[in-house]
Amino acid sequence: MKKIIWIFIIFPMLLTAQESKKFKKRVLESAEIDILSSYYTQSGNNAAVTGGIGNEDLQDVATNINVSIPVNADDVLTIDATVSAYTSASSSNLNPFTGASSGEDDDDDDDRPSYTKRAASQPITGSPWVASSGASKSDVWLNATLGYSHSSDSRNTIIASHLSVSNEFDYSSLGGGLNWTQLFNKKNTEIGLGINVYLDHWRPVYPTEIKTYIANGGNLNADFFQGVNIYNQSGFVIDKNSANAWKPQTDKFISNKARNTYTASISFSQILSKNMQISIFSDLTYQSGQLANPMQRVYFKDKPNFYIGNPSDIQRYTSPDNTQVFQLADAYEQLPETRLKIPVGVRLHYFITDFLVLRTYYRYYFDDWDLFSHTVNIELPIKLSDKFTLIPDYRYYIQTQAKYFAPYNQHLSSQTFYTSDYDLSAYSSNQFGIGLRYSDALMDMKLWKLGIKNINLNYHFYDRTTGLKAQIVSMGMSLSLE
Repeated sequence: MKKIIWIFIIFPMLLTAQESKKFKKRVLESAEIDILSSYYTQSGNNAAVTGGIGNEDLQDVATNINVSIPVNADDVLTIDATVSAYTSASSSNLNPFTGASSGEDDDDDDDRPSYTKRAASQPITGSPWVASSGASKSDVWLNATLGYSHSSDSRNTIIASHLSVSNEFDYSSLGGGLNWTQLFNKKNTEIGLGINVYLDHWRPVYPTEIKTYIANGGNLNADFFQGVNIYNQSGFVIDKNSANAWKPQTDKFISNKARNTYTASISFSQILSKNMQISIFSDLTYQSGQLANPMQRVYFKDKPNFYIGNPSDIQRYTSPDNTQVFQLADAYEQLPETRLKIPVGVRLHYFITDFLVLRTYYRYYFDDWDLFSHTVNIELPIKLSDKFTLIPDYRYYIQTQAKYFAPYNQHLSSQTFYTSDYDLSAYSSNQFGIGLRYSDALMDMKLWKLGIKNINLNYHFYDRTTGLKAQIVSMGMSLSLE
């Protein structure tokens, strides 16, 4: 497979030697650098890690740098890197309990948990509404992509490829792709075809209570559970050795740690008039492997509830007023090992006047998990002057519920597949945005030896009917080496 992925990079390079040596305009005159930085924040009450309820606060700071380098008149080498650092209240609650470690230092794929020492008098508390201080509260996602594109002498044929790698604390990915673009009809018509393959690997982490239970063969008096009381729904201490003691339905670690994604895409673009352009596109995506996230808890309504912490908070468990008790999970998320996704979309751009453009986008999506969605996006760039453009935009999204979703404590233990991840629930969302772009075709403004082609500043507000709200501020800059 690695040899196949390297072909994605080498194949376009081989075409270079077959091109004519006559003079021609270069595809890219000089090296260009694109920089994008963003700050994202969200809040919500349906955290998947804690079973569909709980604190979803998250902050993320990301920076992407893309460098395009002309190799010769026909070929361009692209190097792209992204660093994203986040803190997440939801992820922190892999281990919501004070005084114990969740064994999150699993770089060697060891399924044994690790623990910190706890004084005998130290109380154990936790809550889905309170962010924990565990190691999983923050992480850094890294991605690097190497791309290569080759254009024919006529500039009507473009072949491009890329190889990418990414990594975070519980997940890594290796991917590659090939794309072919053909222009016809004096470049008024364009057809694009592409294939992409991503080979992913889990380094699975689990909720503390489930991991401890499995690692110790069901012994509720070992490791984290030693000396810790477990309470029933009425707030009474249970007998850990009884047949009716807490026992998760998921009693083994995942064996398949791979998740592979294969995508085939097709696009068609046509200039209809001097003012109008339309594009139609579709992507066929097939996924196989471990598609469920073992971090995410699930609770069953036909199973008794058990808790660790302060029993006085049990009666207000689903309220943010609960700060000291946590419900032990019945299972971690289970989903099929295959998924077929099919989106079909259309874009229509219309130049209303020299200073006003209408950009519209619609996409219909469906998959074999019975999730259907519609997306509508409208963007209205307004040219304020030769160099400044104001860009208001609006996006509406609506989806149906996937057949494997149910809210907190609503699944049945007889089900084979189950999730309480609200990304798979039925909801609609609205996103409002405003952007300001500075463009300088002559690059009069300089940054050291780099001419500034454009600067973009954007703000977006996102509101989902599940209660999730988010804001993102981003700033981008495109530079050219003179």
